[in-house]
Amino acid sequence: MPSYQKKRRIQLIGIAAILVIFASVLIGYGFREGISFFRTPSEIIMNNPDPREVFRVGGLVAEDSIESVGSMVTFRIKDADSSISVQYTGILPDLFAENQGAIALGTFDGETFQATEVLARHDEKYIPKEVVDALKEKGIYQPVNE
Repeated sequence: MPSYQKKRRIQLIGIAAILVIFASVLIGYGFREGISFFRTPSEIIMNNPDPREVFRVGGLVAEDSIESVGSMVTFRIKDADSSISVQYTGILPDLFAENQGAIALGTFDGETFQATEVLARHDEKYIPKEVVDALKEKGIYQPVNE
């Protein structure tokens, strides 16, 4: 027959395990809105995402694709195989330009990516890691000479 101390220790371990599981569930629930996945234009076209899903798309801004009407800007983000149209209302970063790396956060309605945020590379040598990985996967990544 287990002693009182042994029973007490088992109860405390059980309560601690339940609390850890509960805390993990709360943390996961809190982060679910903050997690946004990265996709390339080819991945978006091959697997059309749910229109309510928030994610990031990245690649290079296509040449001659930037059009501005008031504060609404449309442009195309491309990878080696595909490109998608991006629509954004707001002020673009200063370094946003054609043939430069960019990442947009938002949703895809089946035809146009509705961006809520647009990020551009921050100097002449930087490309976001996700974009570099996607370009390497396609076999077209060329590192910048230092």
